[in-house]
Order: sequence, then C-alpha cells, then structure tokens
Amino acid sequence: MEHTMSDDKGLKVSGAPNLAELHASPCYQLPAEDRRALAAVIECIEGIPCNPCETACPQHAIIVGDEITNLPIVDLDKCNGCGICVAACPGLAIYLKKHTFKEGLAYIAFPYEYVPLPVEGQTIKMVDRLGQVVCDGTVLRVVKIKKNDRTAVVHATYPNGYYEQVVNMQRLATD
Repeated sequence: MEHTMSDDKGLKVSGAPNLAELHASPCYQLPAEDRRALAAVIECIEGIPCNPCETACPQHAIIVGDEITNLPIVDLDKCNGCGICVAACPGLAIYLKKHTFKEGLAYIAFPYEYVPLPVEGQTIKMVDRLGQVVCDGTVLRVVKIKKNDRTAVVHATYPNGYYEQVVNMQRLATD
C-alpha cells in the first residue's frame, strides 16, 4: 500500500503545503533521527495573526515574538514533547514526531477532531497532507485535555520510511 505524496501542487493549489514549501519555511524543522524525545513539528507557513502555540508552551520552546504574524519557531533543545501545543493550535498545524520509536517505527501525535475517536491498539490508515492513505499505523493512546475538549491528540506508530509524509489518520467511519 505504498504511496508518495505528489509534490507538484502546493498550498495555493491544493490547500496543503508541499514538501518544497515546508522545507523553505523557517518554522518547519524535523527533529534529528537520533533524538530521544518527541518534539514539536510546526507546519504553519503563512504569516497570520496567531500565537496560541507560544502561549500554551510551558517550556517556552515556541517563539512567535512581538509581531504576531511571525512564523512560530521551535527551539528543539527546550521542547520536551509534552504536546500541549498540538491541541492548542487552532490551525491543527502542529504534531509531535520521533523518527525512531522502535525498530522500523516512527511516532506521531496529531490533533483529531472527529468522532468516533480511535482506541488504543486499533490499526488505522495514516494519511499525508492531502488526506491520501500512506500506510497503516497503530494507535498507542488518545489524550483528551479538558481545556481542549473538542481536540483530542492521537498518539500512533507507523513505518518510519514514511516519517515526513504522515501527518494524520483517515477519518473513521461512523455507524
């Protein structure tokens, strides 16, 4: 079930940034493959007035600065992967990632605002920025923070060969 996201269309055409646009953005930085902890990955590439990620971070690892339209930058040395910023981002543009969680598996924590919620141990379809299925994943846990009662954070593993492509899961069917 191999899939590679088409990189010819970008934010203005598809509604989602392509990898070239992300790589050109100063806010997009993936944690090193050998990093021990999860770290925030921000895919906010347009300067819009927004800073909930900065105000939510207890480690002060995310900086927007005085100009509220600045792109948020993560200080990976300060980020401890707590995930508070994931649910706090109104644009659903922040994930926690770790390249090597276990042999051959990457880890991601992403915002999810649909019902039903997945459950621990469930096999799910992992998707790219355009919602295209990339690979299978396994739910590790689902965190619901009372303050962000409509945004759950799903923690899952998936094959680390798809590390940069995977950003979410396919919506589950409702009964």
